Amino acid sequence: MKHVILGAGPAGVIAAETIRKHAPADDIVIVGDEPEAPYSRMAIPYLLIGNVAEEGTHLRHAPGHFERLRIVVKRGARAASVDSAARTVTLADGSTLRYDRLLIATGSSPASPPIPGIGSPGVHACWTLADARAIAERATKGARVLQMGAGFIGCIIMEALATRGVELTVVEMGDRMVPRMMGPTAGGMIKDWCQAKGVRVHTGTRVEAIGAGPPLAVRLSNGQTLAADLVISATGVRPNIAFLEGSGVRCLVGVLTDEHLQTNVPGVYAAGDCAEAFDKISGKTIVSAIQPNAAEQARVAALNMVGRRAELRGVTQINVLDTLGLISTSFGDWQGVPGGEQVELTDRKAGRHLSLQFGADRLVGCNSIGWTEHVGAMRGLVEGQLKLGPWKQRLLDDPTQLMPAYLAAAQAQDHKALVQA
Repeated sequence: MKHVILGAGPAGVIAAETIRKHAPADDIVIVGDEPEAPYSRMAIPYLLIGNVAEEGTHLRHAPGHFERLRIVVKRGARAASVDSAARTVTLADGSTLRYDRLLIATGSSPASPPIPGIGSPGVHACWTLADARAIAERATKGARVLQMGAGFIGCIIMEALATRGVELTVVEMGDRMVPRMMGPTAGGMIKDWCQAKGVRVHTGTRVEAIGAGPPLAVRLSNGQTLAADLVISATGVRPNIAFLEGSGVRCLVGVLTDEHLQTNVPGVYAAGDCAEAFDKISGKTIVSAIQPNAAEQARVAALNMVGRRAELRGVTQINVLDTLGLISTSFGDWQGVPGGEQVELTDRKAGRHLSLQFGADRLVGCNSIGWTEHVGAMRGLVEGQLKLGPWKQRLLDDPTQLMPAYLAAAQAQDHKALVQA
C-alpha cells in the first residue's frame, strides 16, 4: 500500500507517523512545498521573539527521524493536480506520484488583500520561515512597523513584534480587535489593553495604498498616511485547495470530509487547515484552523487510511489568546444561536469580561477575558454539550458559577450513563 501525503506541516507529519505505527510495511511519501525541514508555523512568533532558534521550529528534532521510519520527505515540491481516477498526483515540476491512499494536508496560505503596492519591498506576510527571516532583518528596535489585521494570528504576531521593541501600529478593518473571536465588549477591551501597552490601534480602518519606500507610505481610509520601515499583512488565510480543481474531490470552504476524514472520493482524505470536517456538536462541517484539530484529524484520517475504522468526535472550536499578557478565550458559538439566551458580566477596571451563550439548556458558546480559572469548565460545558438543568438559571443569575455548574452537569451525565448501562 502506498500513501501519499500532501503537506509537511503538523497534520502531514502526524499522519505519516500514525500510518507507520499501524502499517509497518507500507510506503509513505510526504510532499512539502517549502525547502525547509517540516516545521510548525505556530513556532514562528517564538523565533521572532528569540525564544527558539530556527531548529526549534522543526516538528521533529532527532537526526534521521524520517529516514529511520522509512518516510520519504520530498521538500520544495508542490502538488499541481490530482487525477483521482488514475490515483496519481502531478507535481509542479511535471513528475507524478501514484497512490493507493491520498491525504490532503496542504494547510492554508495568507490571503493577500488587493491593495495597490502590496507587493512592494518591505511588505511581508508572517507565515513561513522565509517570511520570519525577512521580518527579523527589518523589525529591529525602534523600527516603524505597521501591521494589517488584528485577528487571532495577527495578535500573536503583534506580541512578537512588540517584544522586539518596534514602534508598532495595527490597522484592523473590523470595528474591534479579534472580530471573528470576540464580541464588541471583549474586542474593545483588548484594544484598550494594547493601546495602554504602547501599540497604536486603528479599528474600522483599511489600508488603501502602500507607496514604495524607503520609508513605505501607508495611506489609511481615515485620511492618515503613515511612514513605515516594514508592513506586515496578517489579514487572514485561505485553504490551499486550488490544485484540486477538476479532481472530483468536493470542496466548499475547504476540502469537504465526513466523520472519518474521507472525502467524496474513496481513498482520498483531508486533515488540518485545508479540511472542512464534520462537527457532531454543531451538526455542521467547519474549517477550524488550529493545531489541536490538525493533530486529531490527522490521527483519525491515518487510522482510516490503514483500515482501522475511526471517527472524529468533533471539531474543537476553541481559541485561547495571550495578547501582551491579557488572556482571552473563545469557545463554540460565541455569538449565540437563534432563540438562545445570553448573559454578560464585565469589570473593565479588573480587566475581566464573561459572555455566556445558551441554546435550550446547554452552553453553546462563550467569550472571556481574564477568567483563566474557568477555561476548563467552559470547554467542558461547550464541547461536552452537557445538559445544565437548574444550573442554566443559576448561570444566568451569576455567570461566574461555571465550575460548580460543570461538575454538577458532568456528574448528572455520568450517573445517567451508569443507569442506562
